[in-house]
Amino acid sequence: MKRMLFAAGCAALAFGVEAAQDPEAVFERACGVCHDGQLPTAPKKGDQAAWAARMDKGIDTLVLSVTNGVAAMPPRGMCTDCTAEDYQAVIRWMAK
Repeated sequence: MKRMLFAAGCAALAFGVEAAQDPEAVFERACGVCHDGQLPTAPKKGDQAAWAARMDKGIDTLVLSVTNGVAAMPPRGMCTDCTAEDYQAVIRWMAK
């Protein structure tokens, strides 16, 4: 069952499913709490050097990190209603 869900998720990503939420709104509501510079271990929005190494891992890996939680970030970050596409969009927006 998990493999089927994973495959369906990958297929949705491959077909260019768009985020349902505005990345800036998600950032303001959820991500900015840590990614605005208040938490030193969280890469700051717009800090291209800090994001470069993370982006090199691939967007799917970053989405998994957000979904599962990593370091001080809890699972799903602070956005419990975000989809994988929403996470992709906000990650790309923060990395610019």
